Amino acid sequence: MIKPPPGSSGVDLLDVRSIRFVETAAPWLSCEEQAALDRVWEDAVQANPNLFDGPVAACAGLEREDPHGLVITWARTTYRHYALRRVNGTARRLPALFVSALQPTEDGRLMVGRMSPATAAPGRWQLPGGSLEPPVGDGPLDLAALRGHAARELVEETGIDTPAEDLTLWRVTLGAGGNVGALFTAPSRPVSLLHDRFQALVVSEKALGREPELDRFALVRSPADLARLAGPHVDYLEPVVRLYTAATPPA
Repeated sequence: MIKPPPGSSGVDLLDVRSIRFVETAAPWLSCEEQAALDRVWEDAVQANPNLFDGPVAACAGLEREDPHGLVITWARTTYRHYALRRVNGTARRLPALFVSALQPTEDGRLMVGRMSPATAAPGRWQLPGGSLEPPVGDGPLDLAALRGHAARELVEETGIDTPAEDLTLWRVTLGAGGNVGALFTAPSRPVSLLHDRFQALVVSEKALGREPELDRFALVRSPADLARLAGPHVDYLEPVVRLYTAATPPA
């Protein structure tokens, strides 16, 4: 199992060109563990009724296959499983698998969004993205599926509609808690387009009686820009912004 290196962020950014997925069974929970999980989940739903116990693909293992290849072992479960992190005395929690999209502007900045009060982490800054869902039916879980999921998350959270084939795998992030994320870069867009599409999305969601997943966005060029944003951000965001913008000089 690959582990992130020691450091202040506890996050490793893996340079990856291929990913192979192997499915396994979700860990067995004792009656006591299941009951504790259900209690924690019910408390979480009472605090935030918008939480949804949908299907997710969780990470059960991560190994190098070659210098630029990974093998990810995964298990089918539901979002409720992640509440195990709040249950003391169990080591059966599976880390999360997620996808995110790096949406750059034509002047070299990156789009980051703040999660709305209706989400599981209100006020948190992150890249557009979300938990990985298992394939439907007999569909494979592969790099194409991840790319398609990242494209859906990008349009659902920002209004930017990008064909999946235009997304490029950039890095795989490994967090201190074992969470694994596949990061894809999208083609650069004009700043005015990002603003227009995001505002149109917010108006559309509110007209349907729904809260958008992101309640605002910002454009950042450096970790210093991140530090000026009020509120927490996900553990991978600062190292991602630092690495990406260092390799992408301003236009």
